[in-house]
Amino acid sequence: MYSEIDIDGEKAGSYMGDNLVFRSWFYFRMGWSTYFVFFLGAINTLTVTYFLAIENYPSLKAVFPSFEEYVLVSVFVLIPALVFLGYAHYKKTKAFKSEIDVQIESNPYQRRNTVNGEINLRVSLKLLSLLMKFSKKEIPTDGEIEEVKKLYDKVLDLSEKRNFTNDLDLTFLQKEIRKI
Repeated sequence: MYSEIDIDGEKAGSYMGDNLVFRSWFYFRMGWSTYFVFFLGAINTLTVTYFLAIENYPSLKAVFPSFEEYVLVSVFVLIPALVFLGYAHYKKTKAFKSEIDVQIESNPYQRRNTVNGEINLRVSLKLLSLLMKFSKKEIPTDGEIEEVKKLYDKVLDLSEKRNFTNDLDLTFLQKEIRKI
């Protein structure tokens, strides 16, 4: 397998076997933290709360007479509640937007993808507007040609000066995208 992403400045298309240990470490951490620890944490939480809290309080023991009943009630109450909380986190609060802002600010590759997407959109829209004019046999005005020239110069300047160690992409995001 080959990776076409040139992250570390080496030639594009380097063989993935070169960094198999690091890829394996990444996959291990994802499997561990996303799946294994999730289920282990759920089992641990249910076990600890039942045997250290509920079992020692007669009023709670009357509500949950067995561990199995406690697990069933917890599953049927907590899963919908946690799904709602997850939905609210992504859709109804500013928490997720803040997380994405931090990711873009701290990850130059994510930042680059965001900037490239915005630039591609602007260039495509400008080209489409010119293409529509040409399809109607109209000639672009001097103002429209000047707009294309400015966009070209801006994109060229940014692409020549930016790299993954300076903050030009972040500056672009702050000035150009957040103002929208």
